[in-house]
Amino acid sequence: MKAKTMKAFMFKRYGKSPELGFDYTDYPAPGADEILVKIYAVGLNPIDNMIPSGMFKQVLHFKFPATLGSDLSGVVIAVGRRVTRFKPGDEIFASIFDRGTGSLAEFAVVPESAAAMKPANLDFVQAASLPMVSLTSWQALTERAGLQPGQKVFIPAGSGGIGSFAVQLAKHLGAWVGTTTSTANVDWVSRLGADEVIDYKKQDFENELSGYDSVLGTLRGDVIEKSTQILKPGGKIVSLIGPLDAAFARERHLNIVLRFVFALMSHKIMRLSKKRGLTYSFLFVRPDGDQLTQIAKMIEAKQIRPVIDKVFTFEETKIALDYLAQGHAKGKVVVKIHE
Repeated sequence: MKAKTMKAFMFKRYGKSPELGFDYTDYPAPGADEILVKIYAVGLNPIDNMIPSGMFKQVLHFKFPATLGSDLSGVVIAVGRRVTRFKPGDEIFASIFDRGTGSLAEFAVVPESAAAMKPANLDFVQAASLPMVSLTSWQALTERAGLQPGQKVFIPAGSGGIGSFAVQLAKHLGAWVGTTTSTANVDWVSRLGADEVIDYKKQDFENELSGYDSVLGTLRGDVIEKSTQILKPGGKIVSLIGPLDAAFARERHLNIVLRFVFALMSHKIMRLSKKRGLTYSFLFVRPDGDQLTQIAKMIEAKQIRPVIDKVFTFEETKIALDYLAQGHAKGKVVVKIHE
């Protein structure tokens, strides 16, 4: 009997011509601790565009052809024999980042530990926009930065996918929030909760801000190095975009060569941080269903709201990724898989 197949958005190799596009792949079967999900929507993240380039090939492992995407929302259609928290018919959301599989497909298997019940007041598109940005913000601000009420946190690009969630979460945690955005979005970002908004087209944040306790690194370029100037001694930089450091290599049990390479990559920011009495660390988000459950409660209590820029159809996935790569999205970009 011929194996059942499903449609997925895949890439065939790393590099300049990864051959991005639709293909048919085997219909997945859940393992003992997994749930099979019919995917209704997928939230896109900048890393979805970076993965095919090979930027993370030493760290993330895919078997080609590989399906892209990590955030999803959908309906459980089958469960593994050891699954206790979910049953067929449940509406869930999850991140399957770092699993070697992707969510830009009609169906996916999700570890029970990575999934949570979808917030009751959100539709599938809104729920799919949340997993990576909410988990990243949560892990960066609470676990790494240890953000306390009354502390000051700088979150650049407050109107972006990660920024628009992190600003709201930091405010909910009782922090004073500084951010940057373009002229058109200054008022909008203030309404999200930012206390100090720098229009990067008119001002340099490093000349305007001071006395901050932590910085969330969300932008490439020299923003992280400049942000050392606004931090108090003892301040923390938690970077989501690199440079990767030796601690990250050790955490992932990478070989001695990669530990050395990552130590070299982060040498400049480490030196700058040490000179100013700061700590620097690189954060790679981890899927966590328990944290998503806590985040869902905040969403249901209307303490935080999802921010969506644009919704594309499954057929428009390539257009959606290209749009995201331009870097001007105000909130999240979502692909709708099933109606």
